[in-house]
Amino acid sequence: MALDDIYKEVILDHYKSPRNKRELPGAELSCTRNNPLCGDEITVFVHQQDGRVAGVSFQGAGCSISQSSASMMTEAVQGRSLAEALSLASDFRGMMAGEVDPDEEEFGDLIALKGVVKYPIRIKCAVLAWDVLQEALQGAGEATASAPHEA
Repeated sequence: MALDDIYKEVILDHYKSPRNKRELPGAELSCTRNNPLCGDEITVFVHQQDGRVAGVSFQGAGCSISQSSASMMTEAVQGRSLAEALSLASDFRGMMAGEVDPDEEEFGDLIALKGVVKYPIRIKCAVLAWDVLQEALQGAGEATASAPHEA
């Protein structure tokens, strides 16, 4: 099986069986944004404890890329410090912009989304959940107000 096929399988697996797709009761932080160009919408919920992401989940609807990215994001940041989660979000955005060469150990399954770079219109789909996470962690999205996503 070719590497691209393995990556497609990872993306489809997260789309068909999303991880942590639910509300998170007790979450101190949440943020909702949408991508008006394609209709993707993501809400991220974060429970923080002792400066760490003690719980993270998402809800939303959209294409396989946005939903898979959100699922992978929840797994990737769970248990990390808030600073590490923000750093990973920045690195992920850099990977999607072609500016960061991903380290497989740090990125894990997220590397499967690297192929999206070939389709510039889909990059916004992949980064939406990460931007929402970043905004929630920075405290800007404490209320789940909805606003268009700007990439």
